[in-house]
Amino acid sequence: MPDIATFPTRKIIEDFAKEIREKRLRTAKPSKTVINFRTDYQDGKEREVWRVPISILRYRKDNGRIASDVQDYETKVRTLRETDEADQAILADFLYEKDPEKTSILSQALLHDGQRDPAIVTCDGFLINGNRRKMVMEKLHAEFPKNQELTYMKAVILPGVGEEGGPPSLIEIEKIENRYQLQSDGKSEYYGFDRALSIRRKTHLGLSLEDQLSDDPKFANATKAELKKAVQEYRRTYLEPLDCVDRYLRQFRRSGQYRTVSTGISDREGRWQAFTDYSQYAYSRVFNNPKKLLEFRIEEEEIGAIEEAAFDIIRLRVIPDMPKVHEIMRRLPKYCRTELGKKAILTISQQVAPLLPPAECRDASGAPLPPDELDAKWAAKSKEPIIRHVKKAALLYDTKKEKETPLDLLAAAYRKLTHENMDLAAIAVADLGKARKLAVKSKDRADELEGQIYHHEKNRKKLSQKYS
Repeated sequence: MPDIATFPTRKIIEDFAKEIREKRLRTAKPSKTVINFRTDYQDGKEREVWRVPISILRYRKDNGRIASDVQDYETKVRTLRETDEADQAILADFLYEKDPEKTSILSQALLHDGQRDPAIVTCDGFLINGNRRKMVMEKLHAEFPKNQELTYMKAVILPGVGEEGGPPSLIEIEKIENRYQLQSDGKSEYYGFDRALSIRRKTHLGLSLEDQLSDDPKFANATKAELKKAVQEYRRTYLEPLDCVDRYLRQFRRSGQYRTVSTGISDREGRWQAFTDYSQYAYSRVFNNPKKLLEFRIEEEEIGAIEEAAFDIIRLRVIPDMPKVHEIMRRLPKYCRTELGKKAILTISQQVAPLLPPAECRDASGAPLPPDELDAKWAAKSKEPIIRHVKKAALLYDTKKEKETPLDLLAAAYRKLTHENMDLAAIAVADLGKARKLAVKSKDRADELEGQIYHHEKNRKKLSQKYS
């Protein structure tokens, strides 16, 4: 039959493929299994499970679990070569550092029960599913060298050139990873940051977010409306915060250096949650919403400077005697709600420089300082104005909440009703009925309040005359 793959295929390294063919063994149990590849599930197609020496299996650098680590390394150092043994060791370190706690749990499971599910590999031995298991089994074999079971992995080998269906395309490889990463069978979940990068890489290759979610069993029977809602939620949860991360890195001249944001789920000082909350509570909900900008009294030309200040706060990580930074990001628009509070936040972007002087960016020998040391020097120099102005904005907002009077509320309501954007011609035809109902309700409430104020005024005049 002709090759199924119509998208670009991953280049097969024939020497590696030959070694896999020569050294694979047929003694794996189970001997066959159905994997989620092409139409295998629908057709009930079984593929053979082989025992393959771990030493000839290799990590893929496009593994979504370590997406941030790989992109950071390739930005700062050089391109990783999957065929190079030293670079394979680097990829193994990334996998281990991502989540040491869950790696320890997986180690115990493999020692106790052995490898249950087969890995999935290309015909030349690159792992699509099973990267963490290879890493753990190699570490276990170093600890228990007499355990020969740790020298082989059970694996389904995907077809190669000239075999049925042909080699998988790049899109098909991404689909396999996508399907297996969404399963909740005890494997380490992708850290949100790496998942965001993985989702974006798949969309750039042509696998739309809709296609990615369609592989999730949760949406197997979803309606178009439900799938559309899920797509919007994934954009809010992953892609929009990732856009904020990219703007943050550009602000500090660190484009692509994702490990300066977070190294993984075990990184207690990681900033991913702060970007998620900034994106959802500040940027999308307020800064990207004209109605909310009006409500919070923020001008469009002020958004850039407020975002610069937000990124300064996130980079600092900790504001003493205040909530965690990600919680500050949730409250940031509220801090800007008072004129003085907004001025305090804007002052941060005016007083804090994103970059240190060049001489301060190098050590005594003239070598560039690593990012964590640069962050420490930058924080020492910048923390005082950041902390002072954030606390001032928070205090002003809290004070306003406590002191906001009925007169303040009436004045704010009047400002909105008389705002220049109150152009009724801009209301969609379908919303005119709703708009009229709101106008009637507003008028009724205004009449009610006017009557109450009149009676209060009348009663107070009587009391004043009585005691004068």
